[in-house]
Amino acid sequence: MNNRPVFNIEEVNKIIRNRRSQFVAQFKENDPVDDGVIKELLENANWAPTHKLTEPWRFVVFSGEGLKKLADYQSNLYKERSKKTGVFKEAVYNKLKENPLKASHVIAIGMKRDLRANLPEMEEISSVAMAVQNMYLTASARGLAGYWSTGAPTFWPEAKGFFGLGEEDMLMGFFFVAKPSSDGWPEGKRSPISDKVTWIK
Repeated sequence: MNNRPVFNIEEVNKIIRNRRSQFVAQFKENDPVDDGVIKELLENANWAPTHKLTEPWRFVVFSGEGLKKLADYQSNLYKERSKKTGVFKEAVYNKLKENPLKASHVIAIGMKRDLRANLPEMEEISSVAMAVQNMYLTASARGLAGYWSTGAPTFWPEAKGFFGLGEEDMLMGFFFVAKPSSDGWPEGKRSPISDKVTWIK
C-alpha cells in the first residue's frame, strides 16, 4: 500500500522562495489575526525535525492584554538592568514598551533541554529554528506580516523564568505576527547559490 503524500513542488518552491520578513513599520495595527490561524502556525511548528523526538520547542503566545504584559515586563527589566550597567537609552526603552503593542501576536520562542537525551545543544537549537521556519512559511502562505526578533530580553538570563524556561534552557527570541498594512509584498534578494556550494564528485 502506497500512502506517500503527493506534493505540488511548484507550490513548495514558491512558498519557500517568497517567504519574507515584514517588520513593525509594515504592520496593520488594531486588526488582530484570528487565534485559529496562530494555532495553525504553532501546529506546523510542531512538525519540525527533531533528533530522538525531544521536540525541544516551547512557545508562549502573547495577544490582547498579554501584549501589554510582555511590553511592561521587558521594558521594566531593561530599566532595572540599566541601573546596574549605567547605560539607559530612552529609544531602546520606548521600543521595548511600544513594539509588542503594534503586533497582533508575539510568540516567545524557547528551547527546552532534555539532558537525558544527551544530544549536542546545536541539534536542539537547530530543531527550534526549523520550527520557527515552519511558522514563517505558514505566515507567508497566509499573507501575514511576521519576523523573528532576537532583541532584548532574548539574551538576559534572568528573563528565562518569565517564559517558563529553566537555567539549562534557552530563550531564542520572539516571532511577531500581524496583518500587513499594504497589499504589497517585499522583494527578495539572494546571491547565486553557486557562490556558496562546492561539489565533490
